Amino acid sequence: MSLVDTHCHLDDRQFEADRDEVIERALAAGVWAILTVGTGDGPPDLEAGVRLAEAWPFIYATVGVHPHDASKATPETFQRLQELLSHEKVVALGEIGLDYHYNFSPPDAQRAVFAEQLRLARDARKPVVIHTREAWDDTMALLGEHSKLGGAGGIMHCFSGGSAQARQVLDMGFHLSFTGIVTYPKADSVRRAALLAPLDRLLVETDAPYLAPQSRRGKRNEPAFVVETARRLAELRGEPFGVFAAATSDNFRRLCLQPVQSNG
Repeated sequence: MSLVDTHCHLDDRQFEADRDEVIERALAAGVWAILTVGTGDGPPDLEAGVRLAEAWPFIYATVGVHPHDASKATPETFQRLQELLSHEKVVALGEIGLDYHYNFSPPDAQRAVFAEQLRLARDARKPVVIHTREAWDDTMALLGEHSKLGGAGGIMHCFSGGSAQARQVLDMGFHLSFTGIVTYPKADSVRRAALLAPLDRLLVETDAPYLAPQSRRGKRNEPAFVVETARRLAELRGEPFGVFAAATSDNFRRLCLQPVQSNG
């Protein structure tokens, strides 16, 4: 059994006291790769994920400006992102997108920064990792343009929509990534979405330290717990756990690692 945690925040302060132990527990649980999201506290520091990826051979990183931090972005931010996208351990641009729930940055600024980062991803031929909250239509409109212009696809991070939204994402060529939400008793619509997704377009993630699976709900999440989410998804879909784990690992390799290898 081997799994990938395709989205976590290992730089988070909640891991300050025991980060190395958390990473070792993930390895012991059968997690062979971790994608740590490098948005951190936002610009000017864009290397939160890169620093961890450089220290551990099986950790990969993203770089990007989270929609919450869009108002911090400057022309120098985009120049630095362009440079970091050529780093050997940076495999995607994210998490990027739109979040109208908190509006920590004005919506106009969010849309402009999102669009510019989509352009950077296209130029670098990198997949994108998408965050969307209460901004579905605007997010899909910008992603639709991105796809038409030759974007390399990407991941709908922490998918929590229903079947109709899942079909939109899949029709656009993106992967659906599921968190511990699928283990929550009231998440029936998310489970239905997970059922309709083809096996070759599924990914699993923790979003650690957030969204721990049901058995640990309310506690700090960590990459080792991706196993529980994967087991629930495999059971739901009626697939042997080993088959499911291997498929999601292959999906990660194909989407995120093969471009690195072919460009290297």
